[in-house]
Amino acid sequence: MDQLLPSLPKSRTEPDGSAVIRVLSYNIRSLRDDEEALARVIRACEPDLVFVQEAPRFFRWRKHAARLAAKCDLVVLGGGATAAGPLLLCSLRVFVERTEDVLLPRTPGLHRRGFATAVVRIGAARAGLVCAHLSLDRAERVAQAAMLLERAAGMDVPHVIAAGDVNEDPRGPAFSRLAGTLQDCWTVAPWGGERTFPVSAPDRRIDAVFATKGVEVLACGVPAGLPGVSSTDLRSATDHLPVLAALRLPAAP
Repeated sequence: MDQLLPSLPKSRTEPDGSAVIRVLSYNIRSLRDDEEALARVIRACEPDLVFVQEAPRFFRWRKHAARLAAKCDLVVLGGGATAAGPLLLCSLRVFVERTEDVLLPRTPGLHRRGFATAVVRIGAARAGLVCAHLSLDRAERVAQAAMLLERAAGMDVPHVIAAGDVNEDPRGPAFSRLAGTLQDCWTVAPWGGERTFPVSAPDRRIDAVFATKGVEVLACGVPAGLPGVSSTDLRSATDHLPVLAALRLPAAP
């Protein structure tokens, strides 16, 4: 039997307009595994926002993204093939101000990368979102981390949430650069599991949720043991474990 986790704060809007939200980051390996298990995991996490990496990028990719969103009681916010893989999903609680898919410079011989970005409002809170899947190449990964921070700083919003597959653990230079400017949510408020890859025997934390300093991190970690999230579904859904964070976004002034 899976061991149950301590309770995680539920999504809600506070009387002052601040918003408690659930944010999920998940590498779904282009839906090559058990899509029904994947949808069960996502639904059980009850996310307001899902930062997806390795979304389908080829034939009928929009149809595949919309199907997954519908199975999870969510809608497509932005990204997908037009961002080279990162995809944003959201609940109907989220009001979308704008979206932008960003393709990063291509390095010959390496897969092109991109960011799925958006500015959203939840309650009276306003935030920028950046979903990323950084390079397998160390030097390119460091450069992309710098681009992510530059993008986050230029979104003209009070708060930013960035999440994704960093492709290195916290000791690496790209991860360290991100965590040096943004809050590494698992470090701030660890909850659940830490390591995210490979799903069969995780020994690395290469997936993460980050947030700017004004965001209150309530809890963050791998939701193995959350009610409705079974170890069988986690192993069947994809080759990564997801990261779930509960955050409080202050109301916009």
